[in-house]
Amino acid sequence: MTAAVAPVAGTVRPGWEGVREAFARGQARDPGAAQLAVHRHGRLVVDLWSPGTAAPGGPPFGPDSVGVLMSVSKGAVAVCAHLLAERGRLELDAPVARYWPEFAAAGKEGTTVADLLAHRAGLPAFADEAAGVTGPALFDRDARVTALAAMRPVWEPGTAFLYHALTYGHLVGEVVRRVSGVSVGEFLAREVAGPLGLDLWFGLPRREEHRFVPQFAVRPAPTAGQIAAAVGGLGLAPGDRLAIALRASAAELADATEAFGTRAGRAGEFPAAGGIGNARSLSRLYAALIGLVDGTRLLSPATVDRARSPHTDHLPPPAPLDRLDGPDRSRFGLGFELPRPGEPLLGEGSFGHAGAGGRLGMAHPASGLAVGYVCTAMSWEPSAGPDPRWTEWTAAVREAAGIPEAP
Repeated sequence: MTAAVAPVAGTVRPGWEGVREAFARGQARDPGAAQLAVHRHGRLVVDLWSPGTAAPGGPPFGPDSVGVLMSVSKGAVAVCAHLLAERGRLELDAPVARYWPEFAAAGKEGTTVADLLAHRAGLPAFADEAAGVTGPALFDRDARVTALAAMRPVWEPGTAFLYHALTYGHLVGEVVRRVSGVSVGEFLAREVAGPLGLDLWFGLPRREEHRFVPQFAVRPAPTAGQIAAAVGGLGLAPGDRLAIALRASAAELADATEAFGTRAGRAGEFPAAGGIGNARSLSRLYAALIGLVDGTRLLSPATVDRARSPHTDHLPPPAPLDRLDGPDRSRFGLGFELPRPGEPLLGEGSFGHAGAGGRLGMAHPASGLAVGYVCTAMSWEPSAGPDPRWTEWTAAVREAAGIPEAP
C-alpha cells in the first residue's frame, strides 16, 4: 500500500531529496499548511512548503507567507539577551535588579538573569495572587512589567524549574530593554533580523500584513472549568499560589492565541509567543548562531555552548508537582530547549525551541544543521510525544547530514 503524501513545492539540493519525500509524508496527516527550511553550514539546502487547506477564509499559502511562531519566539528573545552578554553589556549571572532596580521587590533581589532565561524565577504567570485573576491587558507591556516587578515569587528563585509560558518574554525582554534602551522587538529588528535579512518580527509591520496566514486549532481550547479541574487534579488547593498561576497561565495562553488572529494582536509586542515569521528565517537565524551566513555570525561558539548547556536538569518542579515529575520532563539551557524523548530535536548536542501547535526552530552545531518549521494547524500536543509531522522529516534530515541515530 502506497503511503499518503501531501502536495509539496520548493527545492532541495542534491542529496536532500529524501527530506522532500519525508516532508510530504508528514504533511499528509495534517490539514494545514506548512513550511520547512534547512541550512547546512550556512547554505540553504531545503526550502519546501505544502499549501494544505490553510485556515477558513485565509489567504493563499506560499514560500513567503508568515505566521505566528508561538513559543518558538522565546528562542529569538534569548538570542537578543546573549548578544548583549557577548558584547559585555549584560552579565547573565548578575542579579536582574542590577539592570531593572524595581525587580528587587518582594524577595527577588537575588534572582539572576540566568534564572529568567532558564525558567527558574518563580514567576510563571501574570496572576493577581490575592484575587486569583489574570493580570493586566494582554498587550499593556508597561502594566505587565510593573506587575512582574512587584510580584512575590511562587517559589524561591533558582530552587525549582517550571516553564514560564507567557511571562518569559516580558521578563527577559524587559532586561533587554533596560540594557539596550529599546524594546526587544526593536532590538531584534536592528541587531538580528536586519543584518540577516530575516522575515521575523515582534510586532508585524502593517506593510507585511498581506503575507500573514492565520493559524487554526484542530481541537477546542480548554474551558475555564477544564483548566480548573486539571489543576485540581495535581493536588493543589484552589487558593494555592501555584494553582492560581497555572490557571492564569492556561487561560491567558488561550486569550493570547485568539488575539494573534487580530491585527491588533499581531502589531503588539508579545515576545513569549507572538513572534511572526517563516521557516526560512528561523532556519537562517539558527544557522547564524552556529556559523557564518553570508558573512554574518551572531554568536561565538563559546556563547552558544553556554546557551545550550543544561541549566535545569538538577532542579525539580515546584512542590507538589515534583511528585508527578516524569522521565520526559522539559530540559532547558539558557533560553533554549534541549533534547528529550518527547522533543528530540536533532539529537544530542542540538538546541532550539518548539511552539504550541507544532512550530520548531533548532540547530545542531556539530553537523552545521539549522532547521525551521512553521505550520498553520495547531495539532501538536507535547504530552503525546514528538509531533508526528516532525518525525518523518527529522529522520530524513539526520540521515542526509550523516548524524548517527541515538544509541
